[in-house]
Amino acid sequence: MIFQRTVRREFTHAAAGIFVALFAILVTTQLIRLLTEAAGGKVAPEAVAALLGFAALNYLPILLSLSLFIAILLTLSRSYRDSEMVVWFSSGLSLTAWVRPVLAFALPLALAIALLSLFLSPWALSQSAEFRQQLSTRNDAGQVSPGAFQEATSAERVVFVEAVADDASFVRNVFVSSVQHQRLGVTMAATGHQESAPNGDRFMVLENGRRYEVEPGSPEFRILEFARYAIRIETKESQGIERTPQNMPTWDLLGEDQPRYRAELLWRLGIPLSAVVLALLAIPLSFVNPRAGRSANMLLALFTYMVYSNLISISQAWVAQGKLSFVLGLPLVHLLMLALLPLLFYRRIAVLSFTRMWR
Repeated sequence: MIFQRTVRREFTHAAAGIFVALFAILVTTQLIRLLTEAAGGKVAPEAVAALLGFAALNYLPILLSLSLFIAILLTLSRSYRDSEMVVWFSSGLSLTAWVRPVLAFALPLALAIALLSLFLSPWALSQSAEFRQQLSTRNDAGQVSPGAFQEATSAERVVFVEAVADDASFVRNVFVSSVQHQRLGVTMAATGHQESAPNGDRFMVLENGRRYEVEPGSPEFRILEFARYAIRIETKESQGIERTPQNMPTWDLLGEDQPRYRAELLWRLGIPLSAVVLALLAIPLSFVNPRAGRSANMLLALFTYMVYSNLISISQAWVAQGKLSFVLGLPLVHLLMLALLPLLFYRRIAVLSFTRMWR
C-alpha cells in the first residue's frame, strides 16, 4: 500500500536523524573520556581512534533501540498535531491499526539489534580488552606522557619524564621511584631508552644518573652513581585478556550455568525484545491533544523508557545474584510491559471516542 510505504519512509527518515544525533553525542562523550585517559598516560594517543570505534560498536544496539522508539513516537505525535489522525479515524480505522505498519518497520530493526547485541557487541568488547592488554605490555618508558607521573605495569614503580624525543627513541630527565627487596629506591637520569635482550626480556636503560636507596624504618641509605642502569620491565603477555561475561561470545555463554553468565545472556536477549515492546508502546504514548500542551506525552514516554530500562537492569542483577532464575527473569519484565499495552490502547481509544462525541 502507498500509505504503508509512506509511513515506513517517514519512520526511516526520523530514525536516521535521531540515530545520527545520538551517535554524535555518544562519540563526543567517549572521545572526551579517552582523550582524558590519553592525557594521563593510561591510553596511548594512537589507540584513541581504535578504542573509540570499539566503544561505538558496543553501544550500537542501545542506540538503535532508542532511535526506533523515539522515531515512532515523534512520527505519530506529528500526525496528531497536524490533524492527520483525524482523517485516519474518520476513515473507520482504529488506533490499533497502527500495530501492523509499526511492526513491519520495527521487526527488521529488532533483528539487526539482536545480531549486534549477541555477536558484534561482545566482539567489540573483547577486541577493546585485547587492545588495552597489548598497550599495557608496552615498555614503561613508552607508556608515560611528558610531565605526568605514570604507574608502571608492575604497580610498584612510578615513572616521570620531562620530555620525549620527537621519534620517541629516548626520553630526557627521567625520575623512577621503585620498591625492590623491601628497599625504596629513587633513580634520576639525564636520558633513557628502551632495549630488548636476545631472550625477549625488555629493559628500560637509564644513562648518566644517580640512585638513592633507603630501607623504611632505617636511617641508613645508599647513593649510587652510574653511567648505565637497566631496569627489567615485567609484562603481562602470558596472562592474556581478562575473561568476563561481557566480552565472552554468546555461544560460550550458552555453555555456562553460573548466574553471572546467565545474567549477561539475559541482557543480550533483552535488548531486541525491549525494542519491539517499546515500538508498540510508542503507539498509545504518542497521543497529543493539539489544544493542550505538546510535551506531556514526551515526558510520559521518557518515564516509560527509564522504568523499562531500569527493570531490565534490576532483573539482570537479580539473576546474577541468584535471586531470580533465568527462565523467569528473561520474559518477566517484557510481559509486564506488554500487559500495560492493552490498558494504554483502551485509555487512548476511550479518550478519542469521548472527544469525537463532544464535537
